[in-house]
Amino acid sequence: MNKILRYISISHKTATVTQRAVYHITNEEISGFLDIVSKKFNDISGIILLSTCNRTEIYFESVNTSATIIRNFFIELQGVKSIPVAKQLFRYSNSTEDTVKHLLEVSAGLESSVLGDAEIIHQIKKAHQFSITHHQQGSLLERAMQAVFKSHKRISNETHFRDGTTSLAYKSLKIVRDAYKKAFVKNKRILFVGAGDIVKQLFKYNTKFNFNNIYISNRTKQRAIDLSKEHHCKLYDWDKVLENNFDDFDVIISAVSNYQHLIKKIPATKQKVLLIDLSVQGSIDRELAQNENIKFYDLDAISEDLQDAKEIRFAAIDEVDIIITQELSEYSKWLHEAPLRALLAEYKIAVSKKVNVYFETDKEEKKIKAVTNQVMRKLMSHPESLMSSSKIDTIISEQVSILCLKSLK
Repeated sequence: MNKILRYISISHKTATVTQRAVYHITNEEISGFLDIVSKKFNDISGIILLSTCNRTEIYFESVNTSATIIRNFFIELQGVKSIPVAKQLFRYSNSTEDTVKHLLEVSAGLESSVLGDAEIIHQIKKAHQFSITHHQQGSLLERAMQAVFKSHKRISNETHFRDGTTSLAYKSLKIVRDAYKKAFVKNKRILFVGAGDIVKQLFKYNTKFNFNNIYISNRTKQRAIDLSKEHHCKLYDWDKVLENNFDDFDVIISAVSNYQHLIKKIPATKQKVLLIDLSVQGSIDRELAQNENIKFYDLDAISEDLQDAKEIRFAAIDEVDIIITQELSEYSKWLHEAPLRALLAEYKIAVSKKVNVYFETDKEEKKIKAVTNQVMRKLMSHPESLMSSSKIDTIISEQVSILCLKSLK
């Protein structure tokens, strides 16, 4: 039975931030999770886990293990009690072509909370690299990823779908800029909590905003030190974060994973404090928003407001759809030709063995390869010969004679 590429997905389209948080897998947890899945279901030959602030998706190729089996296993593994309700939060497919279509749409940003999100392709590349490093890429997945990267390049070069900035990090810094008077905003005391991809993006986009009073704190101190040196900002002790000692900070942007309600107390102050929570689990207690001096934003609020490039990108959707359709068609063609490729591979092995008889194997490998390839080209141009052993022998004999004559000249 042939392998099938399948997927399961929970995203902002099917679940709230709170519901998604239950199924979010941190970078530290990915390896262990995939190891559990691979050992539990030994017919899975390739797997990629995509875990972002807006979605958790598992792409895998298997013979018998279905998407619903993985979905149910995932739900149970997270210790969810209301399983029937949880099942409704997931999309899934057991069709290779449907799965590739979904992956292409996700990678293009068509499925993102902000249309055309440019960060998703980097997150997919990172998940793919992890899969390769752990020898879990699989042939169907690997071909699908080639289609993803090719379509991404085409969309960037052939359409306006990537025009404009739609990063959560960029939007967060824009919120900070807009929250305070222009004359004072650059000196506002800002704390970044975390040292992952989103915080790196905050530093990247700060070149456009030039906030100059930034602190960084992270559970792993060395990562915070490295970023502080690279971006010339100040360190803030992690123990102080755990103690909720945030005196004098005007802005706190938290992107730390696996710490629900890490920030639950802000000192009483007359000045406005801006809290931005970019973590899935909710690292800032939303109850703080009840304080009249606190302005609070979470992922959903930022995504809903992030529409700077909306009109341009909507206008380019048809072009993106055409590119995805073309790349999916190429994948489907490759997929349907797989049995023929397998048959030709078997024939090539058989032909090579027959060719070996005419040469000294250990001394004339180049000749054996040349004759084998030429015979295969002949067979491809006359496919009716594939089933005829005598015809193959005749072609081999002819090609060996031609090669020998060339050698004599």
